[in-house]
Amino acid sequence: MNSTRPASEDLSNAEWFKSSASSGTGGCLEVAFLPDGRIGLRDNEDLDNPPFVVTRHVWECFLHGAKGGEFDTP
Repeated sequence: MNSTRPASEDLSNAEWFKSSASSGTGGCLEVAFLPDGRIGLRDNEDLDNPPFVVTRHVWECFLHGAKGGEFDTP
């Protein structure tokens, strides 16, 4: 299985979450924890594009980097 790919299945019934820091603003990344352990990611302003689906390992690596400041702008 690919670690990241656009979703080929219908995820319209998935339960999507976004950060409380994005309340009232557009352009939010939404996350869905799928029953098979994968993670769905989508842009809430562009729902016509399919979500990306990543493995739990990829998600955990991303979170580790984000929490460690690897993606902070200079």
